[in-house]
Amino acid sequence: MTGSRVLLELVVVLGTAAVVTVVFQALRLPVVLGYVLAGLLIGPHVPVPLVASPDLVHVLSELGVMLLLFTVGTELRLSAIARVGLPAAMTALFEVGLVIVVGTLVARVLGFGPIEALFAGATLGISSTMLVAKAFEELNWKGGFTEIVFGILVFEDLIAIMLLAVLTGVATGSGLDAPELLRMTGKLGGFLALLLIGGLIIVPRAVRFIAKRARTETVLIVALFVCFGASALADYAGYSVALGAFIAGVLIAESGHGHEVFALVKPFRDVFAMVFFVSIGMTIQPAALWSEMTTILLFTAVVLLVKPVGVTIGVFFGGHGVRPAVRAGISLAQIGEFSFVIASLGAGSGAARPSLLAIAVGVACLTTIISGFAIARSEKISGSVARWLPGRVGMFESFYESWLDKLRSRPVTPWRRLRKSVVVLIVDTGVLIAIIIAASTLAPEKAAEYGLQGLPATIAVIAAASLVCAPFAVSLVRRVNSIARTLAAEVIPTRESSPSLPAGTNTVSLDLGRAPRRSLMVAFEVGIGLLVAVPLVAATQPFVPGGPLVILIVVVGLVLLAQRALRDFDGHVRAGSELILELMKQPTPELDQLPSMLPGFEGLVTIKIGPESPAVGRSLAQLDLRAKTGATVLAVSRTGGSSGIATPSPTEPLAAGDLLAMAGSEEAIAGARRLLSSHGGEA
Repeated sequence: MTGSRVLLELVVVLGTAAVVTVVFQALRLPVVLGYVLAGLLIGPHVPVPLVASPDLVHVLSELGVMLLLFTVGTELRLSAIARVGLPAAMTALFEVGLVIVVGTLVARVLGFGPIEALFAGATLGISSTMLVAKAFEELNWKGGFTEIVFGILVFEDLIAIMLLAVLTGVATGSGLDAPELLRMTGKLGGFLALLLIGGLIIVPRAVRFIAKRARTETVLIVALFVCFGASALADYAGYSVALGAFIAGVLIAESGHGHEVFALVKPFRDVFAMVFFVSIGMTIQPAALWSEMTTILLFTAVVLLVKPVGVTIGVFFGGHGVRPAVRAGISLAQIGEFSFVIASLGAGSGAARPSLLAIAVGVACLTTIISGFAIARSEKISGSVARWLPGRVGMFESFYESWLDKLRSRPVTPWRRLRKSVVVLIVDTGVLIAIIIAASTLAPEKAAEYGLQGLPATIAVIAAASLVCAPFAVSLVRRVNSIARTLAAEVIPTRESSPSLPAGTNTVSLDLGRAPRRSLMVAFEVGIGLLVAVPLVAATQPFVPGGPLVILIVVVGLVLLAQRALRDFDGHVRAGSELILELMKQPTPELDQLPSMLPGFEGLVTIKIGPESPAVGRSLAQLDLRAKTGATVLAVSRTGGSSGIATPSPTEPLAAGDLLAMAGSEEAIAGARRLLSSHGGEA
């Protein structure tokens, strides 16, 4: 191709992209979709006289992938990853695993093969950091639940990188064979260890040295050298260039100059990333989009339904409340740049059908448009979900948030006591995955050697695998229970007998904190159980199609367990509310004594309704107090303490002078104060 021809091709690509994206910006639509449309217009599958060379655009798009992943890495120092926190990591692992499980299952139902179904599920699992950040920027949203969302996105990016590495091995012919998978995993671990350890020794020091003594353009040149060099090493080792570029970005970030390099590389990244999205559009055949419309709609439903549910569950168990959890889930209900990379890998390598990329584009278009509208209305949607919650669940939510606040604020973490159980839990999970994969791929051949075929061979393999798995499964369940019990006891310590109660109250020898501790322990068991079960099924589903049934059985069992615990906790709270009301009737209420009388009621506060408060004459249901703030009213003391109501009805109207006893996290209580004490209310 001559130089003038290359120049003409660039004019076509850049000019078309510029015109289309100006229109998209005017319509307030994501420019990424504009780039894809520009590629469709200049591609060979649309009768528009602006056909660009697919080969040239493909080469330039590789640079776009590398620079895109490189800039993601430059913003992720290892210390920052640790600071984002374990809850964000667990939420990302759970929800990505859940989407992969459901997406793979739907793909298999639609007739996809095992490997291409795995690619399809992975394509649906990763949200778009670029699109989410742009949506928050346009709405001017900062802090609050947005920090939760960005924390999850950090770990989603890390999971995407690992998926790319594993799927690259699968795409190159390793398939779903246990020995090959073991060899591929070992090779990947060795490559990552070599690149990270060697890079950490050399790259950060070199970048700091050069940044102090050289010009800005020299820093840029060195950064690009590291980026393309690591990408070349990854490609030579048989992995995606995106993996090498991402690690290069992390190494640059460790030098302390990550933000500076990001600012220098960003203009190049934006241009070449645009070319990457244009190249995706050029591969799309409009007829393929139409022929795959059923698949696109079903995959869109998976992203819009399963992903928000997974994120909401994870964020809730992380102790952030229903409203922030729902808003975080809605914000992540789309796919984007990583999904295109995964789909391109599958379609380009032949491991998945060629139409997978067109399907990914169709799903991205629909989810981006729908989630954009949903994000803008997420506050209203989350309020509706909070109001829909059953009373027992809403009450437990208020206490659960305050308990998690207490656990996070402890000066000494329980990690030392949990370390052994957590390590054994991870090992048990890994061993179970290995046994299931080996039983699926190796055991049938061994059974055939002994003359077993058909149904007898299947029964023998299942029996042998179950026998081998049993001790590890029992150990796993015990470790989940041990971790949950230890964490619950950290928040609500075990007591051999109740402490002193108010005068005239009999002292009995019983554990008064049993009901709330049991409820908290069950909540931890549910969260940890789902966190273990979903990734385990996601890892083994290509080998054992019945994996989703395991999740269903686990969920049903955990729900039944939770129902009983919630019922006991509800009775405990009602009894505690009576005691709270009695304390509030005293001339000088001393609610600080309550935690020693009824463990689990820490952080209880009182709020007085002033004569100018907007709550006067309105019921708790009309105020929508619990849904808006997450706080729960346990008791109302009236007329100087001579009367009152324990566990008031939602329809009970409030009056000036009422003293409300409330439970909830610090954030929930602060929200309740603002709602009840505005315009002259007292607190």
